[in-house]
Amino acid sequence: VQLQASGGGLVQAGDSLTLSCAVSGRTFSTLEVGWFRQAPGKERVFVAAARSRGGIIYADSVNGRFTISRDNAKNTVALHMASLNPEDTAIYYCAVRTNSKFLNNDILRYRTSYNHWGQGTQVTVSS
Repeated sequence: VQLQASGGGLVQAGDSLTLSCAVSGRTFSTLEVGWFRQAPGKERVFVAAARSRGGIIYADSVNGRFTISRDNAKNTVALHMASLNPEDTAIYYCAVRTNSKFLNNDILRYRTSYNHWGQGTQVTVSS
């Protein structure tokens, strides 16, 4: 499975930005997809995830500001980010999990639940 993230950039506080991740190599509709981010000097943390069968979860820090969406026809997953602030500055990574046989959505909050990762795209929010 290959993932290619894009859409990062430099924006000002309060701006919006949409990231995209193109996925190939597997039937996209069967994959669990997620976004993580890693700020300088910090661990990579969960941002949002969208299940193959529906169901979306967000980190508390972005809930209400970020929206994850998947397009199974285009094999892409997007992350629309609104009301950005400097604390959102990070490298954003998309990831997929090929095993969909689980019941608890919260499994998708953990990095170890994913078995394929994209290269990351930098988002910088200036104050």
